[in-house]
Amino acid sequence: MSTTWLDDVFATKKPVIAMLHLSALPGDPAYDSTGGIAAVVQRAREELDELQAGGVDGVMISNEFSLPYLTKTEPITAIAMARIIGELLPAFEVPYGVNVLWDGRASIDLAVATGAKFVREIFTGVYASDFGLWDTNVGEVARHRARVGGADVKLFFNIVPESATYLAERDLAAITRTTVFATLPDAICVSGATAGAPTDAEALRVVKSAAGAVPVFVNTGVRAENVGDQLGVADGAIVGTYFKKDGVFENRADRARVEELMGEAKKFREQLV
Repeated sequence: MSTTWLDDVFATKKPVIAMLHLSALPGDPAYDSTGGIAAVVQRAREELDELQAGGVDGVMISNEFSLPYLTKTEPITAIAMARIIGELLPAFEVPYGVNVLWDGRASIDLAVATGAKFVREIFTGVYASDFGLWDTNVGEVARHRARVGGADVKLFFNIVPESATYLAERDLAAITRTTVFATLPDAICVSGATAGAPTDAEALRVVKSAAGAVPVFVNTGVRAENVGDQLGVADGAIVGTYFKKDGVFENRADRARVEELMGEAKKFREQLV
């Protein structure tokens, strides 16, 4: 496997993918039934404009405010996300992906339904998590992707899940090597403890060294002041919290902060041969 697909999808080296965090959805505890779906769409549209105007290379839409998360989501979640993304489709200027937290099958279904190029999820491993015992079945999910016509949807495997601990005494390098060999990820993501939390630099280096030709993305904690260092190791970055006003998770995307980080990322990329 090579990184050619990254070039094909993003048309740049070391792409920076921005998270578009949707407000709470129908069925979520924090859903605003007064504002309804129209309010969710309006906020998403405004934030998408900020992110794209700031120069991001891609966007990933997730139900980030569906707290607390389910590991097998209710149908209404992906259905609502499909409605929202459908309304946003004419506005997309960059490649987009989706993430239905934390449900691999639902994420793939949503990608196929909306034309998304990629998904990010927890596809492998068994974990003790804040959401209970978290089991996965990557073989079943891979077969589901084939059945629903999603063979071209690229899968980002989060190999260090947020809010969870791997239930096995295996080191990160060994987990990475067997994940690459046995489960065929298109890319691997390395995360910190929560959204916006720094990704351990040594963990990123270990995964990159063990991943072979599979692209590795830094998944949390990327900031304007460290994006060059992070991209010096990783093949790309996924950024959410830093792009928001004052760098606060709950706030909306802020074009000035997007431009700041993307400016530093582009400076770094200009140095690449």
